[in-house]
Amino acid sequence: MSLTQDQIDKAAAALLHAEETRTQIGLISKAHPNMGLDDAYAIQKAQIKQKLRQGREIVGWKIGLTSKVMQEALGIETPDSGVLYDDMVFSSGDVVSETRFIEPRVEAEIAFVLKDTISGNATREDVLNATDFVTPSLEILDTRILRKDADTGQSRIIFDTVSDNAANAGIVTGDAKHDPREFDLRWTGAIVSKNKEVVSTGLGAAVLNDPVESVVWLARRMHSYGQQLEAGQVVLSGSFIAPMECPSGTLIEADFGPFSSVSISFE
Repeated sequence: MSLTQDQIDKAAAALLHAEETRTQIGLISKAHPNMGLDDAYAIQKAQIKQKLRQGREIVGWKIGLTSKVMQEALGIETPDSGVLYDDMVFSSGDVVSETRFIEPRVEAEIAFVLKDTISGNATREDVLNATDFVTPSLEILDTRILRKDADTGQSRIIFDTVSDNAANAGIVTGDAKHDPREFDLRWTGAIVSKNKEVVSTGLGAAVLNDPVESVVWLARRMHSYGQQLEAGQVVLSGSFIAPMECPSGTLIEADFGPFSSVSISFE
C-alpha cells in the first residue's frame, strides 16, 4: 500500500462525515494519485470499524462492476465489493425519505441469503450448498464522492468507488424465496420500470456469466483481505442493468417474472 494509516483514517473519517451530512467530498484518487486497490479497501475497512463502534451490524456484502459493459466503461478488469449494514435494509414497497441520500440510483440484481459460512477457496458447488435461498432485489447506490472533479474534469475511478464502500447505500429485497438450484440464474432477469415506463431489461448472465460465480469471486476476494461470508448474511451478486437515477418522486419496479418482483419509491 502507498497510503499511511493516518491518511487511510482521515479518508475514512471524511467519507463517514459526508454520509452523515449528505455532502460530497473530492476525489480521493486526486488527493492520493499513487494509491492502489489495497489502499482503497483499507479505507473501506477503516469505515467498517467505525460503523461497528457506532452500533451498526454487518448484514451482508455487495458485489459491483460485474458486467463487461461497466468494467469497460471504467477501464477495469475486476469487480469490486462493499459491506451492507443493518440500517441499509428496505422492504419491497417501502418509500425512501428525500433526506436519506445524496444522489440515489438503483440497480436490479439477484440476492443470495446464506445458511452457512463460505470459505475462501469456495467453488460454485460450495456457494449453492451454502445458500438458503435467492430472491429478487434492488440495490440503492449513493456517492459520497464527487463523480467528477470540477477543476480537472477527472472522473471517479475504481479506487474512489471502493473507498466509498463500492457506492453502496441500501438493499431492497422481495418476499420470494427460491432454491438456487431450481432456477438457471443466468437466464433469470428483470423488466425494470421507472414511473411505470419500462427503461431497462437484463439477465443474470451479465453478472460474470453466472451470479453464482460472482459470489465465488467475492468469497475469494474477501479471504485475501481477512474477511469471510458468514451464515445469515445476504450477498448482492451484481447488477445486470445500468444504474438508474432516482430523484424525488421516482418509483422503481422490477418484474422478475416467475422469480417474483420488487419495488422501491423515493419521496
